[in-house]
Amino acid sequence: MESKRQQKFSRLIQKELADIFQREVPHLFGGAFISVSTVRVSPDLGLARTYLSVMMAPNPQELLLEVRLNSKTIRHHLAQRIKNQVRVIPELAFYLDDSAEYAANMDRIFSNLDIPPESEDDEDDDTYTK
Repeated sequence: MESKRQQKFSRLIQKELADIFQREVPHLFGGAFISVSTVRVSPDLGLARTYLSVMMAPNPQELLLEVRLNSKTIRHHLAQRIKNQVRVIPELAFYLDDSAEYAANMDRIFSNLDIPPESEDDEDDDTYTK
């Protein structure tokens, strides 16, 4: 469970990184839309695990590799924005957030289920209501 301090720090980093990806470094990633879905910060505030959601990218894994290769540039932009608010700029670790993919897959599974309608025999059975 994260402390209040970690939560505030996470929100600050998430907001600033989202703005950086949208305004300052989109040219590095070939027009792909990158949003920051979650940031989790270590208790010492030295590491920020950042989960990215990627759209309009042919290969999200390659894009993640590009983001990791450019992490020093991204961290520098982050430092310029939050240097007056924090003591230490955290190291950034980037991961793909696949929760949207997972939800879409579960939705496909549920829509393909063949659930038969309730039979009349089941309605007459009162064994569970007694």
